[in-house]
Amino acid sequence: MRKLLVLALVGLAAQLVDGSLGMAYGLTSSTLLLLVGVAPAAASASVHLAEIGTTLAAGVAHWRFGNVDWRVVTRIALPGAIGAFAGATLLSSISTESAAPWMAGILFTLGAFLLVRFARPLRTDRVGGRLRGRFLGPLGLVAGFVDATGGGGWGPVATPALLVSGRMEPRKVIGSVDTAEFVVAGAASVGFLIGLGTEGFLLPIVGALLVGGLIAAPLAAWLVRIVPAQLLGAAVGGVIVLTNARTLIRAAELDGPVPPVLYVLLAAGWVAALVLAVRALRRTRRDQAAAAAAAAAIAAAAVGVSPAPEVVSAGLSSADTPAAH
Repeated sequence: MRKLLVLALVGLAAQLVDGSLGMAYGLTSSTLLLLVGVAPAAASASVHLAEIGTTLAAGVAHWRFGNVDWRVVTRIALPGAIGAFAGATLLSSISTESAAPWMAGILFTLGAFLLVRFARPLRTDRVGGRLRGRFLGPLGLVAGFVDATGGGGWGPVATPALLVSGRMEPRKVIGSVDTAEFVVAGAASVGFLIGLGTEGFLLPIVGALLVGGLIAAPLAAWLVRIVPAQLLGAAVGGVIVLTNARTLIRAAELDGPVPPVLYVLLAAGWVAALVLAVRALRRTRRDQAAAAAAAAAIAAAAVGVSPAPEVVSAGLSSADTPAAH
């Protein structure tokens, strides 16, 4: 009962992160299950079965908050389902000994990607036409395949790609990716059911993760509007990198002083990423303040009213920062 309670709390925390960041439910949950010795295929199968419920709840919540672009959802969900089914079938056919390093390697790579991605400013300043199907289709296919074989990866692959395009609001990127994941999780679960049978799903784990995720889903859809994605992404990325490094180091049979040195280097990289994320967040907020001050000054000039001294001061102080030049 104590373990199930812990797993429920993990499901709650993972859904809060996923709903606020558009990624990391599967990464966080699968990493923990691997850490306690669950077989890779069973871990991914159980997480994806739980995700059917959590993604449905998250999708409904995001829809009610206006965070979903249904055009994007329809064009990314079906290719994602095809990729997830293929990935689940592949993982089901690999032995546990071979699959563990493979899955840990995927999770480690995705965690490192999160560190690098969120250590830099998140660009949302591009404008242009709609996202095309020839971009969304292959993206969904790859993201779905990585998601099923790695126990997570739909969000880390799909969300940054859509954010970088700059053609959607960040909250709509997150809401659309979370909503489409319902179809992806269902397809992956069918693939695992065919490959592993019903015994491949650890139902107590599924139930615990599902309960925690369902509780967190509505709150996460609201938090997406206020939680700094910059810090959350860097923090989660570091946890995933360090925990999966343990499996990779064991698989490589490294001993002596090498493992401690690697852990120290990875921890230092995590701290550096967090520092860079804080700086990027501050720079983004300074730029936003400068833009707001400039807009207020223009509006005041248009009606013949002098802008408030604090508005002018904010604009000048922001313009004098290195980021503004």
